[in-house]
Amino acid sequence: MSGVALIDVGIVFAATIAVWKGSGWLESASDRLATYYGLPQVVQGALVAAVGSSFPELASAVASALQGSLSLGVGAIVGSAIFNILVIPALSGIARDGPMEANRTLVYKEAQFYMLAVSVLVITFSMAVIYYPADGERLVGTVTRPLALLPLGMYGLYVFIQSQDTADYEADEDGREGIDAGRQWALLGAGLLTILVAVHFLVESVDAIGLALGVPEFIMGVTVVAGATSLPDTLVSVRSARDERGVVSLGNVLGSNTFDLLVAIPAGVLIIGEWAVDFAMAVPMFGVLTLATLHLFTVLRTDLVMTMNEAYSLLVAYLVFVTWVVAEAVGVVGVLPS
Repeated sequence: MSGVALIDVGIVFAATIAVWKGSGWLESASDRLATYYGLPQVVQGALVAAVGSSFPELASAVASALQGSLSLGVGAIVGSAIFNILVIPALSGIARDGPMEANRTLVYKEAQFYMLAVSVLVITFSMAVIYYPADGERLVGTVTRPLALLPLGMYGLYVFIQSQDTADYEADEDGREGIDAGRQWALLGAGLLTILVAVHFLVESVDAIGLALGVPEFIMGVTVVAGATSLPDTLVSVRSARDERGVVSLGNVLGSNTFDLLVAIPAGVLIIGEWAVDFAMAVPMFGVLTLATLHLFTVLRTDLVMTMNEAYSLLVAYLVFVTWVVAEAVGVVGVLPS
């Protein structure tokens, strides 16, 4: 690997640490500000917490779009979703050192709505190929701004459904005592700025490494950028699992993924105006994401707990996925288009 590429590897590690640090500030400040202003649970969960834990993925999509590499950002979001579904629950279960509980609301509402989110995004890409095909390109279509509004509308429905479940919410006035709003706003701004700058350099360096190694942008996004931007979600969920809050840990994964798919990807399209989606590349990845979600759904539904063996099975599934992606990159298998 050339000296330039080695420098880029160092930048990737430094940017990952910066993303982790900035996300910690962002999530802490967001949670305290939501408590201070007495926001209902729907806003805290579906908006504040989701934006806080998913901001690295959103920033990667925006940065990639601005740099003309939206495929890298979309790959990062899809790869992050697969990482979140398989690795984070696995590490949370292992950290819990015992069965991790779920509940019917998590399994039958959050998990199933997340499956709908995956379906809506695949339908959006399908409509791009059908109604806006690229000239001379097979199975390549253009996702336009009007099409990008479809998944955003779906997220609006998600927020509405959450609001119906918390219609009787009453703010705890005592909870805001001791919170310095000015300091938390400053911390929030510092977290946002740190993540934006770090992700900018992260995307640039990963793009350069991919070019040096001859690896497509989408695959680099699915692996390297996805792992880097998923680190904050991992730490939050593992910490919740150790505190014996398994439902919160798993709920963070599903809520974050729903936001990533329905908001982060459309945000990139809205910024640049349109994006050419390679359906032959996207469908296998979404197929893996669907299988991963079904795996997690099955694990959680059995007695509404996740055992240690089931946690390890999720981790093995992710290792199989990474092995396949590496095999694709080096040309051993050819399921994905070159």
